[in-house]
Amino acid sequence: MLDEAARVVSAAGLSGLTIGLLADRMQLSKSGLFAHFRSKEQLQVAVVDRASELFAERVVRPALQAPRGEPRLRELFDRKLRWDNGDLALPGGCFFASVSAELDDAPPSPVRDRVVSAERDYGELLANVFRTGINEGHFRPDADPEQYAFDIRGVLLSYHHASRLLADPKAEDRARTAFEALLRAARP
Repeated sequence: MLDEAARVVSAAGLSGLTIGLLADRMQLSKSGLFAHFRSKEQLQVAVVDRASELFAERVVRPALQAPRGEPRLRELFDRKLRWDNGDLALPGGCFFASVSAELDDAPPSPVRDRVVSAERDYGELLANVFRTGINEGHFRPDADPEQYAFDIRGVLLSYHHASRLLADPKAEDRARTAFEALLRAARP
């Protein structure tokens, strides 16, 4: 049920997800679904949590099986591209890019807090994997892991925008070129 909700949100946003719509899609009663979630906000929190689990299953855990340092960064990057617009993607692309745009100016709420937490966790993961690359000798000791995480997320958001909204056929090539430039700049 939450997988279907994540598919809906990836394409229609959190505001497009209602208990009635999900009940129809799942061929369940609206009252039964409402009894389970109690509110639209609780449904939204649950779907953000499920999207986080899907991201971990499809992107993070498999990437962490790659050798430490640069190979792991490459795997994270590749899998994130596929999460946005490939075999790992939901119908609307990256769930978090979609909901982040929807919630960036929203007041604090449990849903927004969950999305912010997921985004911060991903940034910390990128910085930590990069930091391991420094320790492995793949990158300069004075390279800044937090700056790398910021830069790579900029590349990934640009890719999402170019591939999904602009339908740029060169979006993936451009993203990979930018990624390689970031790696080159960080090497000893």
